[in-house]
Amino acid sequence: EAVCTSYAVHPLLIEDILSINQRPKMDEVEGVLFCLLNMLYFNDQEGTVEQEQISIVLGKDFVISFQEDASRDVFNPLRDKLHLSNSKIRQRTADYLCYSMLDLIVDNYFSVMEKLGERIEELEEQVIRNSNNRALARISALRKEQIILKRNIAPVRDLINGIIRSESELLDDRTTKYFKDVYDHIMQAYDLSENYRDIMINMQDLYINNVNLKMNEVMKVMAIVTCLMAPATVIGGIFGMNFDKIPYLHNEYGFFIAMSFMICIPIYMLWVFRKRGWF
Repeated sequence: EAVCTSYAVHPLLIEDILSINQRPKMDEVEGVLFCLLNMLYFNDQEGTVEQEQISIVLGKDFVISFQEDASRDVFNPLRDKLHLSNSKIRQRTADYLCYSMLDLIVDNYFSVMEKLGERIEELEEQVIRNSNNRALARISALRKEQIILKRNIAPVRDLINGIIRSESELLDDRTTKYFKDVYDHIMQAYDLSENYRDIMINMQDLYINNVNLKMNEVMKVMAIVTCLMAPATVIGGIFGMNFDKIPYLHNEYGFFIAMSFMICIPIYMLWVFRKRGWF
């Protein structure tokens, strides 16, 4: 609040800066251009996408940035360039510095998406090899991370587009082409996030198909076993009826004849099933 007051930043923008978990946006208020978006990080240990809100205020000959976590950001390459007296950033206007910050944030999206893409490829191989409950849990977890990624990337398109369309005096005509380059990058990131979304949907379908295939294999084996046991059940049921006169009931070879039928018929059925390619 003290910094914003010193640079005459509007109170509404101060509220936005102090409020976290907001949707990325761009505003122009009383000669100040305000950008709010999220920096993304990938937690390798947890396999999750983490976000941190950053607010950038562009004014006449100054740029102020506010972020939640002081221990990390994506601006180290920019700091290195600022230490060089002959760097382009030191020689250009404040809007070029604002562009450089936005460009680094958007470029870091690709780093996060690359690591997320590696996890998706590993999971796809796991689903193909073994579609178990653990694979389903990982699919659900990665879909949540992909939703977080898309929720942060999609609004940045409108943010950059708003800067390009802005007629603010704070933006030099020479810098507009640089913002267009950032817009191209964010569109690529958005398309890539859509591809990840399609991959996750296809992977979930693949998991369901694999589970159904395993179930069908089990049901097929059980059906074959049931069919092979049916002749013995029928023969045993016929000769087990409580009638006084049944053919071969008192025949000394009756048992062996019945057992022969019980064995030969399933063997013949097994040969027919095999010949027809049923298993």
